[in-house]
Amino acid sequence: MFEKILIANRGEIALRVMRACKEMGIATVAVYSEADRTARHVRYADEAYLIGGAVSSDSYLRQDRILEVAWKSGAEAVHPGYGFLAENPDFAEACEKAGLVFIGPPSGAMRQLGSKTEARRIMVEAGVPVIPGMQRGCDTTEEGLREAERIGYPVMLKAAAGGGGKGMRVVESAEEFASAFENARGEAASAFGDPTVYVEKKLVGPRHIEFQILADQHGNCVHLNERECSIQRRHQKLVEESPSAIMTPELRARMGEVAVKAALAAGYTNAGTVEFLVDAERNFYFLEVNARLQVEHPVTEMVTGIDLVKEQFRISAGEKLAIGQDDIRLFGSAIECRICAEDPYEDFFPSSGVVELLIEPAGPGVRLESGLREGQEVSLYYDPLVAKLICWAGTRGEAITRMRRALGEYEVYGIKTTIPFHKRVMEDVNFRLGDFDTTYVDQNRLDDVPKRAGSDEIAAAVATLFADAEKSKPQVGSGRDSDLQGDPWNAYAIAALMRR
Repeated sequence: MFEKILIANRGEIALRVMRACKEMGIATVAVYSEADRTARHVRYADEAYLIGGAVSSDSYLRQDRILEVAWKSGAEAVHPGYGFLAENPDFAEACEKAGLVFIGPPSGAMRQLGSKTEARRIMVEAGVPVIPGMQRGCDTTEEGLREAERIGYPVMLKAAAGGGGKGMRVVESAEEFASAFENARGEAASAFGDPTVYVEKKLVGPRHIEFQILADQHGNCVHLNERECSIQRRHQKLVEESPSAIMTPELRARMGEVAVKAALAAGYTNAGTVEFLVDAERNFYFLEVNARLQVEHPVTEMVTGIDLVKEQFRISAGEKLAIGQDDIRLFGSAIECRICAEDPYEDFFPSSGVVELLIEPAGPGVRLESGLREGQEVSLYYDPLVAKLICWAGTRGEAITRMRRALGEYEVYGIKTTIPFHKRVMEDVNFRLGDFDTTYVDQNRLDDVPKRAGSDEIAAAVATLFADAEKSKPQVGSGRDSDLQGDPWNAYAIAALMRR
């Protein structure tokens, strides 16, 4: 096993990986930008090194500086977390050439799966069901129009080199195609350095369901059942859960078998996720393989009892999987809410500022992974994800109730977060019944939900209460109970204002 690992990431995922290292007696190395000098992951690590300015292109995306720190610190392996360089085959290959173990899939498999069109081709050859569409990039508007006419509208334009909703457009008719094609190509070039897009049939109202897989370097591969990820905004997930409310034992067995088949067809090793779309008739189609640890991996950990990060370490160290498919069981139900620095009242517009007050939830069945602390500045330089709140219980209904309770305890002041949206989801009857799909966010806005008081409004309210208390202060010798009558906090007004 490794003695020292460099974590090439920041925030809550860096802390998550470091905690697994600490439990296994592995020393940790952090890297950080100028903006993250006082971040929690920097303080938690055994060693920490500055690698550049606040902008990620000058720090967390600088492969040369990260590799230099790995050499200087004596790290044997690099864990990329997710985002930044996690799915960059050039970085994985650079680690391999530098004599470092990249904790993830081999660069060759990552390169194949990093191209969505190449991944589709591999799956078609392996007999895995895919959504109708192109198996290669689309060079011209005319070529794309022909494919759209063949498979029928609506269609999706998708970036071949990446995901996360970048370079993606829905096209409802031929009249919209040319403009959408150019916009998708421009966004793909900006996000991934590759303008290639392809055309794929758009399924109407599907569920987004993914299967976690683990594959070692000895030809063994298992799936750890499914995660439901249908509640998304701009094709990025907000709520995940396991098991899915629509899953049956038969469907789970078929999808899990296909997920393993897909991983083996690509020569995949380490932890990864095979993503599917499921239509109203429960037909499922391959979407893509995420060649890394997923943001939502704690959901699977909570219902299987398997630590995925530790399994990543063992696989990367050359160990065989200690578990077989028959060893994996589902226990209870788990839900994750991604807490993002975004304003759900303003179409999830990013929010920045200083965290003035932080009250975090706790209690039975509650797991919180967070990079936040009071006094920390949340900038617009990085992904808006700041924390993940995961709740487990014996049944889905109990897990939802527990999540409602935990969200009610969660207070973040100074920045806007998605907590009000998550509360709305947990209270929604359709969500509680399991009746939703990927259009959920578009149909469930927060326009009719009153906003909570902001920090400025609270300060004004406090000042007013103290002023009123001063006016009503009893005179000396009046016999009134000054402790009760003159204390503005006694009216519970401040506590009420602080609640969401």
